[in-house]
Amino acid sequence: MTLPDFLAEDRYGYIHLAGHRIGLRHVVDLYNKSYTPEMLVDHFPTLSLPVVNEVIAFYVKNRAEVDAYILRSRQALDLQASGPQQGPDAAELRRRMEAPRPKESA
Repeated sequence: MTLPDFLAEDRYGYIHLAGHRIGLRHVVDLYNKSYTPEMLVDHFPTLSLPVVNEVIAFYVKNRAEVDAYILRSRQALDLQASGPQQGPDAAELRRRMEAPRPKESA
């Protein structure tokens, strides 16, 4: 998918509005929940109405590709969320074990 100049892709494949941290998928998700362009501007006050309209027009024109991108994005997030959460490393565990313990009162 060729991105217009109002969209940018970072090194991890995250597509966002140029100059913003607002993702294409965030705008599209709300648009698909029947948000109007004006409601999107209210939700994302740093975006202008013309930019929101451009994003929606891009989505409508490239719906299949954008929907596929959003699906891949959600799957990647689900995979990360389902994986094991990293605990403390060996140095942190050692520090905790060697730390003085509070005295117990009788």
